[in-house]
Amino acid sequence: MNLDALFRLHRDLPRQGPGSDRATLEALGALPPLPPSPFGLDLGCGPGKQTLLLARRLGCPILAVDLHRPFLDELESRARDAGLSHLVQTRCADMGRLDIAPGSVDLIWSEGAIYNLGFEQGLRLWRPLLRENGLVMASELTWLTPTPPDEVETFWQQAYPGMGDIAGNCEAAERAGYRVLDARPLPSAEWWPDYYAPLEERCRMLAEDPMPGLADAIAAARAEIDLLRRFPDAYGYVYYSLKAA
Repeated sequence: MNLDALFRLHRDLPRQGPGSDRATLEALGALPPLPPSPFGLDLGCGPGKQTLLLARRLGCPILAVDLHRPFLDELESRARDAGLSHLVQTRCADMGRLDIAPGSVDLIWSEGAIYNLGFEQGLRLWRPLLRENGLVMASELTWLTPTPPDEVETFWQQAYPGMGDIAGNCEAAERAGYRVLDARPLPSAEWWPDYYAPLEERCRMLAEDPMPGLADAIAAARAEIDLLRRFPDAYGYVYYSLKAA
C-alpha cells in the first residue's frame, strides 16, 4: 500500500490504532510497581496519546520511538502543551533496531505496533533491553474465537497472517523469555471513539481527493471498519502484560 496515502488518511487522528485511556491505565495497573527512578520506552508510539498518559501517571522519563517523523512532531507539540516535555523524548527509529544499552530499561510499552515485527520476534528483540524484572505491555491483534466466520478469517489471513489466539501468544511470550501477568481484551466498543469513528469521518472527507493510492487506502479502511461492526466478537486487541523471566 502507498505509505504516503496511508499517512495522509491517518494524519491528526487521536490514535493510530484501537485503544483508550481507560485501557491504557487498566493495563498499567496490571503491572507490578516500577523501581525508583525508572526509564520507559513507548515503541511504535504514533502521535503518543498513551505516551503522555504514561508520563503523567508514572512521572518518569519516556523515550517514544516511531518511524514516522510527523507523528513525533505531533507528540512533541502535545507534550509541550501538557507541560510534559521534561519527561517525554522522541526518537525517529526502527523499533526492531534500537541503539539502547542492554539492561537499561524498566518498562517497554507498545500499543498496536508489535505486529510490524511479529509478536514473538518483537518480544525477543526487546528482551535484552530490560533490566532484571523489567516489564513489557504490548497490545496485539488476536483471535477471540477458535472458529471465526469465513469472511473474517479470509480478510485477516491476507491482512495479518501471523495473528494468533490468546493461548498461543502467551506461549510465544514465555518462549521469548517472559512470564505472563495478564492478558486483557480491549472491548470492541473502545475501538470507536478515538480510532474508527475519526477514521471513518476522515474517509468521508477525503473521498474525492485525487492523491495517488488514497482511494485504495480509504477502501481498505472502510472494509476493516465494516468487518468489526459486523463481527465484534471474533477478534480484537489484547493487552499482554509481561515480566522478564
